[in-house]
Amino acid sequence: MEDQGSAIVVQGLRKTYGDNVAVDAVDLEVARGEIFALLGPNGAGKTTTVEILEGYRKRDAGTVQVLGTDPAVAAGGPGTTGSEHARRWRQQIGIVLQGTGEFDELTVGEVVRHFARFYPKPDDPASVIERVGLADKVKARTHTLSGGQKRRLDVALGIVGRPALLFLDEPTTGFDPEARREFWGLIRDLRDGGTTILLTTHYLEEAEALADRVGVIAAGRLIALDTPGRLGRRDEALATVSWRADGGGWERRRSATPTAVVSELAERYGGEVPGLTVSRPTLEDIYLDMIGAS
Repeated sequence: MEDQGSAIVVQGLRKTYGDNVAVDAVDLEVARGEIFALLGPNGAGKTTTVEILEGYRKRDAGTVQVLGTDPAVAAGGPGTTGSEHARRWRQQIGIVLQGTGEFDELTVGEVVRHFARFYPKPDDPASVIERVGLADKVKARTHTLSGGQKRRLDVALGIVGRPALLFLDEPTTGFDPEARREFWGLIRDLRDGGTTILLTTHYLEEAEALADRVGVIAAGRLIALDTPGRLGRRDEALATVSWRADGGGWERRRSATPTAVVSELAERYGGEVPGLTVSRPTLEDIYLDMIGAS
């Protein structure tokens, strides 16, 4: 089942908790070097799916290959290929943890240098700290960091090992808008360097800005899979042309040919059309329609 062009290959994935089906027959493939965003409301099954891919949760059915290895085998399950294989596999995986509370009395520099020792060819800790925007906090104890700064430290620990595959779970929670866009630049740099990234996020603009493809999970099923621009046939959706009418109110017209509508309005108003806007459904609009319908 291994595909040298794919970092992740999933077929028929299923996971239940008693009578609750958390993941139901999910098929998924993520190419090497791709940024893939997995979207879905809380309880949809995306966290369970990601934990299975990371090797932290067992599946009930289906086949999974992550960097050519079954995570359940690498984690020491039936048919294990040995601790050395598992260690090498783990060294290729980066996971952004949700917190670093157990290191409260250590400094940022100490924590990153400590994690770097777990890998055979780690990135330079000082360089990583600078890339995540914590250079001025290198000597600060982690318990003194703000929420956004702690999240940056989480990211630093996830990338210090130069992972081939990076799992990012809500990575910019607590970031202000400027910091979020700086972080997007870091993620693009990692992708350009060959790192495959699986991202989960509730920020739809983040998925649109970063992801090569997005998948939407609802009620345990993968209900849509495409590029952000084509998801849910978004690229074929009618545009809405809005403008301020003569009486001061607003008029709107939906059209498959908005340029023609704008030309007609420009002729009517003799040039500039008051309050003119042309819009198509956003990724968030499409996503909310999908999970509502499911």
